[in-house]
Amino acid sequence: MLHIILYEPEIPQNTGALIRLSANMGAHLHLIHPIAFDLSEKKVRRAGLDYAELANVHEHPNLASCLETVKPNRVFALTTKTTRYYTEPKFENGDAFLFGPETRGLPAEVIESLPPEQRLTIPMMPGGRSLNLANAVSAMAYEAWRQLDFNMNL
Repeated sequence: MLHIILYEPEIPQNTGALIRLSANMGAHLHLIHPIAFDLSEKKVRRAGLDYAELANVHEHPNLASCLETVKPNRVFALTTKTTRYYTEPKFENGDAFLFGPETRGLPAEVIESLPPEQRLTIPMMPGGRSLNLANAVSAMAYEAWRQLDFNMNL
């Protein structure tokens, strides 16, 4: 299975959309506290529609606890502070993809704790600051799943 990790998410609609995404592709969604909203908020439910019951959503008090529980094969951090494209690695069942909060991205110490080959970026036009979190996760998650031949038995 693939793991999507949201580090301190801030916008309920993005998390709701990603609950729906994870349910539809069989990925596990991990939310790292603090979360800037209540998961029962109407905005989360509306964006996730009725997929919450179908999704594998897990909350963790911090990143270390998440990684200790999940024990992913590898963790890939998505950041604008690298030049390695998200399409370059050969992904494997059990990989995890780590995304930072919408307004500030991942902290430098989290990015730097990973080897350079596990820091990935999604290309943008010059001058672009960032993509919407739900869009970035979707692009990354579907690229990994595509490489795994859209295997439904991860």
